[in-house]
Amino acid sequence: MRRKAERFDLVYAPVYDESWGRIGESHALYVTRVIQSLQPGDVILDAACGTARFFSMILDAGRRVLGVDWSPGMLERCRAKFPDAATEQRHLQHLGFDRAFDGVICVDALENLPPEDWPAALGALQGAAKPMALVYVTVELAEHDNDLGAAYDAARGKGWPVVPGELAEDDGYHYYPERAAVRTWLDEARLEVVEQSDGEGYSHLLCRAGLQDNSS
Repeated sequence: MRRKAERFDLVYAPVYDESWGRIGESHALYVTRVIQSLQPGDVILDAACGTARFFSMILDAGRRVLGVDWSPGMLERCRAKFPDAATEQRHLQHLGFDRAFDGVICVDALENLPPEDWPAALGALQGAAKPMALVYVTVELAEHDNDLGAAYDAARGKGWPVVPGELAEDDGYHYYPERAAVRTWLDEARLEVVEQSDGEGYSHLLCRAGLQDNSS
């Protein structure tokens, strides 16, 4: 994970917009759902905001945004593009917000966390949202199950303590959880799924934050 953090700063951040900055139709649909649920001036938390891929959508709609990310390199790019927007360096597992936001998005990011961190991250997202606010999260889908099996066998052969679904390589890491596990974690975090679809390599989950505080 330390190596992955370094790669976000030094490798991904400089080329992210050119390589992965396009907003797909499914992503745009659900971010728009969150935006349209709010009033002008309301604040959206963009958790794991990267290089501010969704800032224009939010700001152009008259909403405000706070972008947080674990990568100083990503935040540097974000601030260069939107110097007046609020940003902070925080980890998904430890956001530390208490019911502060009218809407929350966490897009194309959870796959970078190991399975033991997913419950804390989802709880932190729910805890950041005001009661009954919309929370949009994506879960990356594995394209080839056989590749995951081979990666699991290779990692176990190196003595790494991986579990099925973890794609652990020398230069990177992704985790592809079972759908049932995701639903269990969402239920435990009191995030009620109100709309769901698959597209562009992700499962898109539009949730509503419950009343219980699960911030961490």
